[in-house]
Amino acid sequence: MILGGSELRKLIVEREPPLISEWVDLDLQLQPAGFDLTLREVRKFTSGGYIDFNNSKRRIAESSLLPFDENGTLKLEKGSYLLVFNEYLKLPLDIAAIAKPRSSLLRNGATVETAVWDPGYEGRGRALLIVYNEHGLILERNARVVQLVFVKVASPGLEYAGMYKGEG
Repeated sequence: MILGGSELRKLIVEREPPLISEWVDLDLQLQPAGFDLTLREVRKFTSGGYIDFNNSKRRIAESSLLPFDENGTLKLEKGSYLLVFNEYLKLPLDIAAIAKPRSSLLRNGATVETAVWDPGYEGRGRALLIVYNEHGLILERNARVVQLVFVKVASPGLEYAGMYKGEG
């Protein structure tokens, strides 16, 4: 079951700890079937990574912060970037989340990819931004770039225990 806006508002405003904190504008970000995450920072990849089966050799690609200009905007060329969101999430054991790009991003020749946000995840999420548009893309600080859709987990039990718990 996808959680609607009114239930999400309760989980954000009335729940302790809140489902989502550090949002920019609750009324604008709250959607009928989700919550828009906003842009805190953009990073450019500066090295390659390594992925294996059991994470014993895992190496996460390094990245460097791209600064916003004096107007709070950032011009991105075609390529891949790491996004960091403003919002801090604390998912309970009976809720997972899936992020999808906002349609405005898609209509401008870019998309966002994320993993599933497992029950028990806590942190300031990250996502992969891919700019396909040959002419690039300008992003403004705090731009709404993805919609996070929250779903109830039918039989909660396992909790996220990965290395990214508490990131950001």
